[in-house]
Order: sequence, then structure tokens, then C-alpha cells
Amino acid sequence: MENVNEVLADANAKIAKSFETLKSQFAGLRTGKASPALVDGVKVDYYGAPTPIKNLATISTPEPRQIKIAPFDPSVLGEMNKAILAANLGVTPQTDGRVLRITIPELNEERRKEIVKVAKKQAEDQKIVMRNVRRDANEAVKKLEKDKKITEDERDQGLEKIQKATDDGIAKIDAELKTKEAEVMAV
Repeated sequence: MENVNEVLADANAKIAKSFETLKSQFAGLRTGKASPALVDGVKVDYYGAPTPIKNLATISTPEPRQIKIAPFDPSVLGEMNKAILAANLGVTPQTDGRVLRITIPELNEERRKEIVKVAKKQAEDQKIVMRNVRRDANEAVKKLEKDKKITEDERDQGLEKIQKATDDGIAKIDAELKTKEAEVMAV
């Protein structure tokens, strides 16, 4: 990288990617209501290839606490059932021969607290990723200064901008965690 702006742009892209990763992880966490994102990570053995369930079926939520999965190819219904059970989502699908229905049970207080604990760990992991991005970007800026490609003032401004980007990313994670925690704990 030749200048501070390139380093900053790279760091910002990685911080944004980390936040998007966290949002997708949070989408997979079970709350008291049905969400198609619950089965997004499930892969079905479709003719020998692990295929995401969303590529093989239409996933909808006809009721607030029910997920309906209608496969394009009804012959894969049994494999979908096995894959959902193997994914250990804490739900049991029922089938009528054409569609799978997953009823989301009401969460008890203990299970809610476990889910919040998982969410906090995922948030902390992404904060660590952001801090590592900051460290790498800081090292890159200091190397630019050492190689006489930028001045001390440019280095200091670059380090300040990187710190601000990291702080903003961590604040977004905290806000997202707070929202998810409220969603999970809502009865």
C-alpha cells in the first residue's frame, strides 16, 4: 500500500465485513419468533453435494412461530428433515409429504440467557477481529512513515482515523448486541 488512504479504505472494508458477519451470526440465533434465517446455515446432502437448504426450497413464515419449507423437489424432503435435526437447532420438523413445518417453541428463561451468552461471545469475537484489523492497519501506516512515503503528521492523522473507524465499528457491534439481547429476552 502506498498511502494512508489505501490503508484506511482496506481497514474500513474489513471492519464492515466483520460487522456483516456478526449480523448473519445473530440472524441464526433463535429467538421466540420464527425467522427463515434460522435454517440458512443448514446444508442438505443433495445428490452427494452439501447444498444450502435455501437453494432447494421456498422458506416462509406463515405464522409468527412457524417456518414452512416447501422443497422444489419433493424427493429431497427426507434429507432436509435429517439435515435440520442434525443441525441441532433445538427444533423438530414435521412433514406432511409435501412440506416441512417447524414450530418454534416458547423459550424458557434459562434458554434465553444461554442465547444471550452466545450472542455476547459472537460480538466479542468480532470486536477482537476489528482490533486485529486496527493493529495491522497501524503497523502498515507506521511502515509507510518508516519507508519515508508519508510524514509524521500524516502518520498521526492516519492512526487517528484508524482508531475512529475501529471505535465506530465496536459501537455498532454494541448497539446490535443490545438490540439482539432485547429481542431474545422479550417474552
